[in-house]
Amino acid sequence: MENQVETIVIGAGCAGLTAALQAHEIGKKVMILEKMPRIGGNSMRASSGMNATETDLQLKNGIIDSSEKFYNETFQAGGKMNDPQLLQYFTTHTNGAIEWLKQYDVDLGDLTTLGGMSLARTHRPTDTSPVGAYLVKKLAAAVENAGIEIRTDCKVTNLQQNATGFQLTVIQNEKQLHLECRKVILATGGFGASKELIKQYAPQYADFKTTNQEGATGDGLRLAQSLGAQLIQLNLVQIHPTVQQDNQHTYLIGETVRGEGAILVNNAGKRFVNELDTRKKVSNAIIAQPTGHAYLILDQKVFQRVKALGFYQSVGLVEQADTLAELASQINLDQQHLRETVTEWNAAVKKQNDAQFGRHTGMRTLDTAPFYAIHVAPAVHYTMGGIHIDKETHVLDENGNVIPGLFAAGEVAGGLHGNNRVGGNSIAETIVFGRQAGIQSSKD
Repeated sequence: MENQVETIVIGAGCAGLTAALQAHEIGKKVMILEKMPRIGGNSMRASSGMNATETDLQLKNGIIDSSEKFYNETFQAGGKMNDPQLLQYFTTHTNGAIEWLKQYDVDLGDLTTLGGMSLARTHRPTDTSPVGAYLVKKLAAAVENAGIEIRTDCKVTNLQQNATGFQLTVIQNEKQLHLECRKVILATGGFGASKELIKQYAPQYADFKTTNQEGATGDGLRLAQSLGAQLIQLNLVQIHPTVQQDNQHTYLIGETVRGEGAILVNNAGKRFVNELDTRKKVSNAIIAQPTGHAYLILDQKVFQRVKALGFYQSVGLVEQADTLAELASQINLDQQHLRETVTEWNAAVKKQNDAQFGRHTGMRTLDTAPFYAIHVAPAVHYTMGGIHIDKETHVLDENGNVIPGLFAAGEVAGGLHGNNRVGGNSIAETIVFGRQAGIQSSKD
């Protein structure tokens, strides 16, 4: 059979690229198949960072963290619906993932705080640029240097087991190919761009826009199911609270903006939530506002700490003014209310006590002109459910038995996040479990 390799990775986002690199390091011959014309998947859209604990960077910043604290906060944020074994493996392997990335010239030298965590554990590029595109670029360069073949425009339409492993039917440029391999790693992402599956599993979000790239349509779920895999928690779909969606395109405004000090106000110009509570709670609070949307308010200090804001501004998503009064009139808010809100916030920051909403992270005064506003509302962002895997990334069938030779990592796998994913955990998951899939699939 043509093009026989030991391991085929389906999907070329961060999880797939990581899995292929790790298997290659161990000496396996690997190929990556990507159905879209370009690699990166939803990973390209990740903006905030990668969560990790007990890292050198944390200690250099005087932050004494622990994997146990990370576990407890993630478990709490996920409604205690997270798979404990997956979560235990995940929270104890993030530092190793950060160290592993360093060999590929990945420099995550800046720290920030996201929702649902008590300490700064979100590692991001030193220049504060969005983490996803940065990581994809570095990992893709490493894959190329390693001589690992990536085939784009390559959609796997059928996956079958045979005596020696797997046979894949692939459509590439309208031509049908058959490939064979011993092991398969599914890293195809979630189904946040599939209107059909969102309507089926989370009908309450059927009319919401999505932050996902158009290829996130649940292909991996179907392939796994055709081999008897169990799918779990498919009804657990996350909406992201701060998405700019006034135009044809949706733009996720990363949680880092709030982590660096921005506040949210409603149409009356007033705060209404702890901006760094879990995504679920912040989204629900915005939906509960009379208009169903909100404004992020920030100053020049925040703007300088988040490189992506320059991009948001360049595509016309950001209102800017020299005074809060001017800003309020530009976005049709009550000037007095907005000024009072920011004054109250600044006083709370100085006391380090947000008596109104109990926020205790990302507290910075908003007092340096110019001031900025971004109009936001929730949109479908992430699918927590997916293929049932164990902590070794083996795909499990309906009876909980391992399907030999089949592995899954990243958003296509379910169970890690419970009913709400913490920001910064998805990129960490792609590296931690991407590596694990590469390692476990390399066993004979």
